[in-house]
Amino acid sequence: MRSEQLYLSDIAEAADAIQLFLKDTNEAAFMRNDLVRSAVLQKLTIIGEATSRLSTELKDKHPDIPWRKIIAFRNFAVHAYFAVDWTIVWVAATKDAPELRGKIAPLLEQRLGDAGGC
Repeated sequence: MRSEQLYLSDIAEAADAIQLFLKDTNEAAFMRNDLVRSAVLQKLTIIGEATSRLSTELKDKHPDIPWRKIIAFRNFAVHAYFAVDWTIVWVAATKDAPELRGKIAPLLEQRLGDAGGC
């Protein structure tokens, strides 16, 4: 079983990748580029999957993070991929993922400190 530290790292790394994928890209260019859309959606799915693996205890300690919405987005993206609203994906990628990354950063630092830097 993977540690919560690794799941938090997965979330952070996926959010960082999304930022890299969208560097110098606007919404119109995003909508025209199937490769970038697919890559971003995959990383958002990873964020949702990693979030679903976090303990209830950790999620309860951080109610400011919309854990349920993140997981719900992942479930929709995976199970209703044929009906993806790319405008919602754009917002999730450009607004929600960076906000989540900012909220995850202190958790990662705290957990690294608790683990003695491991």
